[in-house]
Amino acid sequence: MPKVALYNIEGKEVGEIELKDEIFAVEISNAALHMTVKNYLANQRQGTQSTKTRTEVSGGGAKPWKQKGTGRARQGSIRAPQWKGGGVALGPKPRDYSYTLNKKTRRLALKSALSAKVAENNIVVVDKLSMDEIKTKSFVKILENLKVDTKAFVVTGAKEANLIASANNVPGVKTAVVDTINTYDVLNHTKLVIEASAVAKLEEVYC
Repeated sequence: MPKVALYNIEGKEVGEIELKDEIFAVEISNAALHMTVKNYLANQRQGTQSTKTRTEVSGGGAKPWKQKGTGRARQGSIRAPQWKGGGVALGPKPRDYSYTLNKKTRRLALKSALSAKVAENNIVVVDKLSMDEIKTKSFVKILENLKVDTKAFVVTGAKEANLIASANNVPGVKTAVVDTINTYDVLNHTKLVIEASAVAKLEEVYC
């Protein structure tokens, strides 16, 4: 089992923690990662794009000229797609882009993402992540103590309202409670800062 240092919010090493192989040392599945990230991004799409067809644009009720005898091509409406101001042919309409992915693939992808962070030495385990007040400056200080100066994904074992509010204004930082994390957020941030209680909950659920 991989062992990593355990820190407090002051950046001092207070021990070490063993991470279970079943979650933090699995063989990384690039296929599962690809499918899960693609699924996550598709599910985020609003699908509200819309264009008007020839039946929805205004005007064009009358035939612009008679069918025969003018020498010009026959036309039924000035709101046909080939006319300026006409409707759009085969344009996008509101649709739902979301689809489901099987649970086994999603679980494997999350384990692969967590294992990649451990392999790259980009995981920081903290004994307790909490704040007594809402203060962005104090949260930034915690990151500095932990030597985290890049995009960070901060995961807590339970909801820490003060910490979450303090992190909202820090560019590149995202917070989440452990039972809401997803593969995309783990991969999309350089550093994973995770509370020891969150590690325990992950091992409880996935082992």
